Amino acid sequence: MRRGEFAEAWRRSDADLRARAGQPCWHWPRHLQYVWDGRPLAGQRVLVRCYHGLGDTIQFIRYAPLLKDLGAEVIVWAQPALLPLLATAPGIDQLLPLHDGTPEVAYDADVEIMELPHIFRTTLGTIPQAVPYLHVAPRRLADERRLAVGLVWQAGDWDGRRSVPFPLLTPLAAVPGVQLFILQANATAAGWQTGVGTHLGDFDLYEYARVVRGLDLLITVDSMPAHLASALGVPVWTLLHAEADWRWLSEREDSPWYPTMRLFWQAAPGEWAPVVARVQGELERLSVTNVGASPPGPLSEKERGSQTI
Repeated sequence: MRRGEFAEAWRRSDADLRARAGQPCWHWPRHLQYVWDGRPLAGQRVLVRCYHGLGDTIQFIRYAPLLKDLGAEVIVWAQPALLPLLATAPGIDQLLPLHDGTPEVAYDADVEIMELPHIFRTTLGTIPQAVPYLHVAPRRLADERRLAVGLVWQAGDWDGRRSVPFPLLTPLAAVPGVQLFILQANATAAGWQTGVGTHLGDFDLYEYARVVRGLDLLITVDSMPAHLASALGVPVWTLLHAEADWRWLSEREDSPWYPTMRLFWQAAPGEWAPVVARVQGELERLSVTNVGASPPGPLSEKERGSQTI
């Protein structure tokens, strides 16, 4: 998968699917459970179980219209915090809040949302790329004379290598022509220093999305906000550790999943300082190109779908 050899990955996944037939997995942690048993989904009532993280649901909900095109009824059992956002996505017939019990809905077949690329035999050339596929009204931010840049530096606990120590990022706040917005959840506990950037407070996920939609750029580590901003069509610079997740592939500075995303990789494990220095240089360059321009404000839907920073 990291090499982009998806067809070979699906061939091996097919073998795994046959080998595990009839083997129960419901006693495993939910995010390790496999769900799809290989049955065709055309014309079926399909329950999509969102058993992974919020970012995973945001990334792979793009497949709902492909399910719908099969003549399926698409029922999405998703994290409650995401439901208002997912209600703006195409191809979904019914949304249900995910919980630890059994789904209160009738269905013919079910899949885990991250199994959808396998089901559709996705290749690099067939990834559904159209953005935005989530839609919210932008929240107007304070100073439209400068570039509105959001910052997220700490990811979840399951892989600490994804997070960047906040002190390394403080020079970004001094870039001329940039207004830095702190969008890190629990920012103070994550190391935020008062006076560096503007902290807007913590919001529910829908309001958070409105803030992100009002940005000109989000700079973030590999975490949910990277997926959210990209699904909204907002330009994103994603900072990746040297052995990042398969979805970012390897040796690429762009993402086939997200046309508005640019990738900044560590050259060696643990070395964030060179990554941040490169980001700072690119941000200074971007700010210079904005000098003399009219206030940027939020980009239009058309611009967000085509701009590469």
